[in-house]
Amino acid sequence: MLNPVKTALNLTSDLARQGTLYAGNAFDRVFRAASLVQAGQTPFETLFSDGLVSLRYYPPLKEDFIELDDLVIPVERTTHRTPIVIIPPLAVNMLIYDLFPQRSLVRFLRAKGFEVYLIDWGTPKREHTHYNMHTYVAELLPAYLNRVREHSGEQELSLHGWSMGGMFTLFYSALSKDQHIRNAIVLGLPIDSHASGAIGWMYQRIADVAGVVRKRTGFQLHSMKPHWFHTPGWANTIGFKLTNPIGSVMGYWELIVRLGDREFVTNHATTSAFLDRMVAYPGGVIQDTVVRVWIDNQLAKGQIQIGEDFARLENVNANLLAIAGQEDTLATPGAAKRVMDHVSSTDKTFRVAPGGHMGILAGSKAPKASWLELAEWLADRSD
Repeated sequence: MLNPVKTALNLTSDLARQGTLYAGNAFDRVFRAASLVQAGQTPFETLFSDGLVSLRYYPPLKEDFIELDDLVIPVERTTHRTPIVIIPPLAVNMLIYDLFPQRSLVRFLRAKGFEVYLIDWGTPKREHTHYNMHTYVAELLPAYLNRVREHSGEQELSLHGWSMGGMFTLFYSALSKDQHIRNAIVLGLPIDSHASGAIGWMYQRIADVAGVVRKRTGFQLHSMKPHWFHTPGWANTIGFKLTNPIGSVMGYWELIVRLGDREFVTNHATTSAFLDRMVAYPGGVIQDTVVRVWIDNQLAKGQIQIGEDFARLENVNANLLAIAGQEDTLATPGAAKRVMDHVSSTDKTFRVAPGGHMGILAGSKAPKASWLELAEWLADRSD
């Protein structure tokens, strides 16, 4: 027969322990969030920095195996000949490429035998607000790729670009006609931006209005000074979260519901460390992107103006792997697939992977949905 007094005491004790756990997790998440963050643990060397932009190199891993979610991946000691250079977008911090020890793109690529470099665009300030697409595509990117070539001793390179990093990848290849870009991997890249769902429809309407204004007044956004378009990091954080407002709200609701789950609280803090630490967009880049990519939709015609020149996608002939997110609202699969119509690559592949704009790069499904295939695709074309 159950002892009601003993049962009540046990229940009270369990509730007290649970309450202590909830309180401890809540305190750590609010006041000691930095201690929970698991991102940025893969060692790297900074080969060069100009005070804003820096070049990272990830040396060989010391361990024999790494974990990739629930998989065990042996570390390959023989390296592929062609190095891979990760070209991030602006606004994000670099934690996204090394988000969790078990979900780190740079760690995974290094384990699969690739020499891995990453260009960190740094944190632009007001003094950099005049930086535009030409600055990054025609000045900074070629200079840093040359440094990769000097360090690696290899001329042929593979480029990996997500979001705006994908734009930089294609625009550089198209503008420079660099014949030593052997492989190009682009993720979440809208080529026909007006076909990109609700956002594309909105920019179509803006384009209609802009066309009338230009015709009647001659006014263009590029007539204004770039500093008017400089976007601080906090604004980029809000804008990114607004691309999936329901998901953002539900993420915090789930945190409350699962506050007793230490692992979940730690993962939430780690993901937030990326989302909440976005950096500024230089005004010149905003002008070029909003006008030429989104309003004028130049890429749908296979070219885009970079400074006084035009980057024509028909000049891109590298082996191409393009990945779109099935739930991506910024670059829908229909908008991204148009890249296949314009590049001259004879070896080109288009894939749709589960996830939104961020998910296709570093979401929980990304390792099995795209990383493993990416590594196999790249290995076949890197020796």
